[in-house]
Amino acid sequence: MNLVDIQNVLDNASFATLGVATLSYWVYAAFKKPKWISDLASIGMSIAALTTTGLLVARWIESGHPFPVSNLYESLFFLCWCICAVHVGAEWFSRERLIGVFTAPVATLLAAFASLVLPANMQTSAPLVPALQSNWLMMHVSVMILSYGTLLVGSLASIAYLWVTRKAKNLELRGSSIGTGGYRRVDKAETVQSEPKTSPQTSYAFQNAEGGTLTMETEAPVATALQTSSLADILDNTSYRLIGLGFPLLTIGIIAGAVWANEAWGSYWSWDPKETWSLITWLVFAAYLHSRLTIGWQGRKPALLASLGFVVVWITYLGVNLLGTGLHSYGWFF
Repeated sequence: MNLVDIQNVLDNASFATLGVATLSYWVYAAFKKPKWISDLASIGMSIAALTTTGLLVARWIESGHPFPVSNLYESLFFLCWCICAVHVGAEWFSRERLIGVFTAPVATLLAAFASLVLPANMQTSAPLVPALQSNWLMMHVSVMILSYGTLLVGSLASIAYLWVTRKAKNLELRGSSIGTGGYRRVDKAETVQSEPKTSPQTSYAFQNAEGGTLTMETEAPVATALQTSSLADILDNTSYRLIGLGFPLLTIGIIAGAVWANEAWGSYWSWDPKETWSLITWLVFAAYLHSRLTIGWQGRKPALLASLGFVVVWITYLGVNLLGTGLHSYGWFF
């Protein structure tokens, strides 16, 4: 079996494993049992990370390029690997598997797009054009894609937060963004009669280890309210930590790209569509971190900013490459 055959096997294995993981996460989220379903999903993401690693290594050896990110096929699978790896780390750290309900489908779609949608000529390895024959290829492109993967998982954690708290009213997180999390009930529930023909609402207050409080009005019983508050805190903190990690990587990647551009084209910044949208992405996540660190936002407001960042990352990564024109365009659609 040659390297091309190995790549095909690992390509299919990654897609199949991610598909099983996605289905398992959705079943577990819907029924919350049995536990082995969530274990299967978590193992599936780990195996997908390994098979994708093998695919990239085989492609690296076969092509002889400085790093296997020289075309869209390799780039998509590297981003898929980043999402899987960051997801596994986030899941291990937070001990919460709900994030996989959102991250696994994204990784699956990336693998499916690379394997089933891309034309055959874009999947095969080809010699690098002169501008890409540089060690900056690894420094710039790999760091940028790693930052995209980290920011995407962080944004998906915020989207999961919005989904979990969609039925909670007046939800307010006042604990530390970098605290250990875990809220406990500190006062008696107060029942307030709502408008006629509606169910009474109950106001709960919880306190975490740092003394911060969370207040929530909901029609759910106290056990459900406690579960929702703890899960919301975990997702909020996970999103903050991941975006806090991805933002410096994005900054380093942009700086490395500017240096490489000056070396290759004689200009640090040319307002290419890719460069412009990279700056927009940087500003969106800079606003997110500013809102958390300076203004003290937590919960829904920064989660909405991170959700915007999720869309902007995809425009930066794929939109301007495939639909736009410029130095970074793959030239597929136009």
